Amino acid sequence: MAEAQRREMNTSDTKRVSPAGRKATDHGVNFTNTACLSRGVVSVRRGNVFSQTPAKRVILQIPHVQEKADLQLNLLLGKQWTLYAVTPLYKFSYGQMQSYSKQLSLFIAAEKQKGLAVEAESDLTYIVKFSSVPALKTTEHEQESVLIQIAERSQVADDNKGGKVVWMGLFCCTCANDIVENVMEEFTCLPLFLVHGTKRLSDHVEAWLQQTFDCCCSPLHINPISLAWMVAMWSGYNMDRYTVATELTFSVPCTAYPLDISYAIHPEDAKALWDSIQSIQEEVRQEEVELFMECLYNHFHRHFKIHLSASRLVKISTSVASAHSSGKIKILHSQYLIRVLSLLTELAISKIL
Repeated sequence: MAEAQRREMNTSDTKRVSPAGRKATDHGVNFTNTACLSRGVVSVRRGNVFSQTPAKRVILQIPHVQEKADLQLNLLLGKQWTLYAVTPLYKFSYGQMQSYSKQLSLFIAAEKQKGLAVEAESDLTYIVKFSSVPALKTTEHEQESVLIQIAERSQVADDNKGGKVVWMGLFCCTCANDIVENVMEEFTCLPLFLVHGTKRLSDHVEAWLQQTFDCCCSPLHINPISLAWMVAMWSGYNMDRYTVATELTFSVPCTAYPLDISYAIHPEDAKALWDSIQSIQEEVRQEEVELFMECLYNHFHRHFKIHLSASRLVKISTSVASAHSSGKIKILHSQYLIRVLSLLTELAISKIL
């Protein structure tokens, strides 16, 4: 551990504080606000903020998805998704997805025309397509993920063509066999719903889902504790190449103007630190996540005399994925897609239970 920390410290000696409102070009610290830093003293109260999290999480050993599924899964990468938690869907049927596609297309058209019924499919502006994503299924008993795509029909395009996809939604129940076994037969449990697209279309889809399946969709925010787990776990994953720095963004409370602190670490240094802490490769323990964060806090304080523990972790970025406390996520690496979705599914289940 000491060797990993020394490596990280040597690399970090070149880190700097950039002027307000400007991004640092190297791996370092960036203060983002519209005013000068306050000189007031921030009181630090330490406590065990991890008291309500699992004692440990097992790292899933999942083989790479089949090549024929890569094209479908690539649709999920590199996009910013908004997260929702969804209660079980009543009388949802995988065999009726073609019918659902038509129903939702007509519903959106009716909403757009302020409730007037639309009978001819040729008059539809948006074309909806429901499809299953079997590549995300990890066990025989797990519910298949469901992908919803909404395409906007071009006025000059052939009527048989779908047009450009302008909205996507993905229902998941990745690695959640326990809750699936306890759901009544008439319900389908797909607790995680990822949405990419305009809020107007999202509102229409949510209204149709609630009306059709008697379910409830609620925003899924990510608290600082879960963000800490994410950055620790994802920093430790093996990568062929690193695409971005490991970065943590903190929001500073009790300031006259919004103030964020961006703390960037070379991804190899972050992995070296995590490798020196993790005791069992197949699992992540709560105390290991605490120690990982404590090392980062201590190093930051040693260089800049700022207690990050007095601020709030609001965003993390790694080469695997990035996540924001508002419930935004961007998945960057297909190899760890299922692991990311599994953790998000766990958070969604904890919200609806």
